[in-house]
Amino acid sequence: MTAATPTAVVDLPLDQWHAQLGERVAAGDRFAGVYSSHRGDGAQLHALLVGASTVSCLRTQLTPTGDGSLSYPALTPDVPAAFWYERALRDLSGVVPIGHPRLDPLLLPLSPGQPSPRPGHPDRAALDQHIHSRATEQHGPVDVTGGGVFTLPLGPVRSGVFESIEFLIETPGEDIPHLNIRPHYKHRGIAKRFETLPVSDGILVAERVEGIASVAHALAFAHAAETLAGVTPPRRARLLRVIHAELERIANHLDVVMRLCDAAGIAVPTARFGWHKECVMRLVSALCGNRFGRGVVRVGGVAAAPRLAPAEVSDQLAVIMHRIRRDRDPLMIDASFLDRLRGTGHLDLALAASHGALGPVGRGSGCDDDARRRAYDGYTELSAVDGAAVDDHGDALARLRVRWTEIDVAAELIGHACDRLAELADAPLGAPADSADGLALGWAEAPQGEVLYGLEVRDGVIGRCFARSASLHNMLLFHDVFGGDVFTDFPFIEASFGLCYGGVAM
Repeated sequence: MTAATPTAVVDLPLDQWHAQLGERVAAGDRFAGVYSSHRGDGAQLHALLVGASTVSCLRTQLTPTGDGSLSYPALTPDVPAAFWYERALRDLSGVVPIGHPRLDPLLLPLSPGQPSPRPGHPDRAALDQHIHSRATEQHGPVDVTGGGVFTLPLGPVRSGVFESIEFLIETPGEDIPHLNIRPHYKHRGIAKRFETLPVSDGILVAERVEGIASVAHALAFAHAAETLAGVTPPRRARLLRVIHAELERIANHLDVVMRLCDAAGIAVPTARFGWHKECVMRLVSALCGNRFGRGVVRVGGVAAAPRLAPAEVSDQLAVIMHRIRRDRDPLMIDASFLDRLRGTGHLDLALAASHGALGPVGRGSGCDDDARRRAYDGYTELSAVDGAAVDDHGDALARLRVRWTEIDVAAELIGHACDRLAELADAPLGAPADSADGLALGWAEAPQGEVLYGLEVRDGVIGRCFARSASLHNMLLFHDVFGGDVFTDFPFIEASFGLCYGGVAM
C-alpha cells in the first residue's frame, strides 16, 4: 500500500453516521461491509466504503439501552448491499439492526440464552460457551407457496470435496423461483481467533480464513499492519508478493474451469485442466515449500528467499501457460460446452453495479473494479492490471471469459516481476515492523475479488480483526441469478461464481 491510495477513519454521531453512509453510497462509493467491535458494555460500529482511489471507515458509538441491548436503525432499507452484513452483525455481536427486513440466522444460529461471541470483547468464558454449545437445529424459512411447490435441501454435506453449505431450493420441480442460503455449518469463529494474538501471528489465522486465497488474505492483513507500523516492504519483497498472489489466481481460475468441465460431463478437459492446476500448485510448492503459499507473507515483507531463481519460475510458468492455451482453444469452440454456459446464471448488470459485485462475478457483469489498481506491493510498478477483462453479458460464459483473460494477465505480471527480480538477488526481503496501536485498513485482490481487512491493535496485540472476503460479499447475489434456469443448471452457476464457502461462513 502506498500514500497514493489514502485511507480515512471518521468518527460520527449515530444519526450523522447513518445519513453520511447513505449519501456516499448514493454518490457512487461502494458499500464494503459493516461490523462491530465491543468494549465493555458498549460497541462501536464500523462501516467500510470504497471509492475510486480511497478506502474509508465511518465509525459510530453504540451505548446499551436499559435492558443492556444494543441496536441502531438498519442500513439495509437504504443500502441493500448491507443485507447480509447486518444479519452477520446480529449473529456475531448481538447488535440488532432495527427495521431490517429479515433477521433469521446467517452465520451463527444460537440456542436460547446462548451469548453471542462479541468480537472485540476479550471475554474468554463467553467464547468457550460459544464454541462448545450446540445450537438447536432450526428449520429453514419458506418464501414460495403454491400448488406443487416444495423445498429441496441441497447440502450441507454433498458429494466430492465441496465445502459444507446448505441451499434451500424452493421449486415446483425444475425451475428455481427462490433459493435460500445457510452457510453457518462452516462457521469457525474466525473473528475471535484473531483476538489477543501478537500482530506477527495474525497472518497465521488470516491465511486460513479462506484457504484457497491464503496469499490474498495474508497480504490484506499485512497491509493493515504495515499501515499501523508506518512500514513499506522492500522492493524485492513487493515483487515476490505479486508472484505468489498471481500464481494463486491462476490456480483458482483453473479450478473453476475444471469444475465447469466436470458439470458438463466432459472427462478429458476435466482431467487436463485439473492437471494444469496441479502443475501450478507444484510450482508454488517448489517456490516456497507450501502448495498454498502459506508462510510466505509476513508483516514488513516476506519470510524467506524463494527456492527457485526468477528465470526458472518464468520458464516453468511459460511451459504451463502453453499447455493451458493449447487446451483452452478447443474447449472454447465446443458447442455443447458453451451452450450450457451461454445465458446461464445471468446476473443483471444494474444489480451487480448497485451491490458492488467483486472479482470475476462483478467483471462478468460490467463492474470494472480491481483492488490491484489501488496500488500496493509490486503492482505499483506493473501496469498489466490495466488490461483486466470486463464482460457485460452477465452469464456463466462471461465469467469464464473474464477468468481466461485474468490468467493471461497474471502470467504477464509474473513475467514482468521475474524480470525485475533478476536484478535484486541480494536485496533485503523485509523491514522491521513494530506493532502500533490503532485501527487500519488493508486490502488485496484475491481470485474471488477484493479482500478487505479492518485491523484494530490494542496494547500491542490484536483487539479486533474484521476479515471480509469477496466470497461473503458476492454470495448474496447467488440468490438472484436463477431466473429462467432449471435445477440442472445449478452446478454450472455455482462453479462460475467460484466462491469459497469457508470465506462466507468464517
